[in-house]
Amino acid sequence: MPFPTWLARIPKVELHLHLEGAIPLPALWRLIQKYGGDPQVPDIKALAARFQYRDFPHFIATWMWKNSFLREYEDFAFIAEAVARDLAAQNIRYAEVFYSPPDFVRHGLQTQRLTQAIRSGLLRVPQVQVALVADLVRDYGAATAARTLAEVAEVRDHGVIGIGIGGSESAYPPELFTEVFARAHKLGLRTSAHAGEAAGAESVWGALKSLHVDRIGHGTRAIEDARLVDYLVEQQIPVEMCPISNLCTKVVPAIEAHPLRQFFDRGVLVTVNTDDPKMFGNCLADELTLLAERQGFLPGELQTLILNGIAAAWLPGTDKERLRRSFLADPAWEPGAAMVS
Repeated sequence: MPFPTWLARIPKVELHLHLEGAIPLPALWRLIQKYGGDPQVPDIKALAARFQYRDFPHFIATWMWKNSFLREYEDFAFIAEAVARDLAAQNIRYAEVFYSPPDFVRHGLQTQRLTQAIRSGLLRVPQVQVALVADLVRDYGAATAARTLAEVAEVRDHGVIGIGIGGSESAYPPELFTEVFARAHKLGLRTSAHAGEAAGAESVWGALKSLHVDRIGHGTRAIEDARLVDYLVEQQIPVEMCPISNLCTKVVPAIEAHPLRQFFDRGVLVTVNTDDPKMFGNCLADELTLLAERQGFLPGELQTLILNGIAAAWLPGTDKERLRRSFLADPAWEPGAAMVS
């Protein structure tokens, strides 16, 4: 079958996906209309055009604008269902999805009820298994992060398995959150940190040495430090890479300059993810297609990248092995199924 069709059909996983950045545009447009619209966005075509970025700070500003249309708990149940249906349509069978409670305190929304609303929406789509990862959002500082962590701990039974920190990486380095992450580890939560995206290799070192994270989000600029790459290989620390995101936010100038191929060849445990797909106009099959066409990944190597996602997932060992076996048994993987042009 044609290569793009094959990539759409094969089973996939996502480990670095933001709920609020994955809202299908028709669903987001409906929310914008619900809250009176925006004169600068007169139609859904203009909404799609709104998601073009000069640089990473401009992306963050656009992220906050979009979030201004999420104001009630029912909005989160609504977007969670919409996102889950989109994942299922892509044959993404397992996802670990970030959500950002601190961004919505301004609307009077409580972390606990927000989490419950998201889970209620996800439960409407049993075709995909979604675990939640609370983004403590570094821009609000360590005190807010600590408070959010305590609130998240109260609703762990709603499928919250870990925490992360996204946001303005350069202004809020990992070391500010050392105590918060230590507390998360004591609670038994898994941890990730956005690092090496908007800041350099020192940010990745900070996430590893100060926060002792289980995974690195993005990690793109780790390539700037050969010793750091060696460390990622030696320790087999998973890296949640998001190539198209990095292109859109100008972290890399071209896909050929993205270090994913170098990391893969060196033996880094690389996973491929979409980050904020509806803000970047991509899907996971697009990421894989680009890697095949511009970085020379062969079908068997793409399969390895997908299986890396299972290896890096925060699933219990038995569930992880069951998922891996089901992926390998899928008929879409049959030899010769993909026709690479």
